[in-house]
Amino acid sequence: MKKNLNKKFVVSFLILVFVTQFYSMVENAFAVTDNVVVTLTVDSGISISDGAAITMAPNISITANGSIGSSSWTVITNDVDGYNLVVGASTDPALKHSNATDSFANYTEAVAGTPEAWSVASGAKEFGYSAYGTDTATGTWGTAASCGAAGVPSGTQLYVGFVGAATKNIATKATVTPSAGITTTFCVAAEQDTIFAPSGTYTATITGTATVI
Repeated sequence: MKKNLNKKFVVSFLILVFVTQFYSMVENAFAVTDNVVVTLTVDSGISISDGAAITMAPNISITANGSIGSSSWTVITNDVDGYNLVVGASTDPALKHSNATDSFANYTEAVAGTPEAWSVASGAKEFGYSAYGTDTATGTWGTAASCGAAGVPSGTQLYVGFVGAATKNIATKATVTPSAGITTTFCVAAEQDTIFAPSGTYTATITGTATVI
């Protein structure tokens, strides 16, 4: 009797093991997989704000020799390589009288094309520009966070003159901007030194262009 019970137990155990292994094999035989690749494309985009018109102050006169002004652009981009912001003038020289004859000469540097501390030679009247902001190189444009005051350019800001229709970089960033963008301030200055500029209205059209890198 005891032997029969042992045999039954062994047989039952073997059957249980067989059934378990069988169903495991069946389950594995019917388990198949497939990978789905998900692709998302993010398009590159860039925008630039509308810079405010500049009215330079104070007016140049027989008692005031210098004048300054500023505007700003905010650039927004999600481009992985970032952006460049350049400026250029529509005329040469840039600042011209409404009579189309008189003008302020484009600022002249000691080393052509290299921004420098503002300085106009005796007998000259000149117009130049500078910039500052988060993405503006202080080694090129100076360390001031201001264009100056009372018609006098900041002493720590570096200025350069326009050269025909050529453009010059005033800001660059090698990655995406914050969603609110990056603002760059554009400074202009004009001065007459021991010479009078003929009275009237002088205008310059300056274009800021932001492009992805």
